[in-house]
Amino acid sequence: MASERYFQNRDCAYFPCHQGADPKNFNCLFCYCPLYALGDQCGGAFTYTDNGIKDCSRCLIPHREENYDRIMEKMTQVLQLAKKDALTQE
Repeated sequence: MASERYFQNRDCAYFPCHQGADPKNFNCLFCYCPLYALGDQCGGAFTYTDNGIKDCSRCLIPHREENYDRIMEKMTQVLQLAKKDALTQE
């Protein structure tokens, strides 16, 4: 495992934070998914609650080492979203 692609924090009170996840192969690197802000374009297994809040509790994409490249490929979209938000606040 490449250290820049995988990290595990077994001391975390929530480890592993997703029900049914394999603790032996659980990647904590993206503890807070950087793709959350992409809404329905994130590519993950999510639902929306009745209140309209995105629920990612069934998504393990950011917690699997083999998905590191998949997430990094979408970071351009996240950065564009952040840039757009910054421009509207000027």
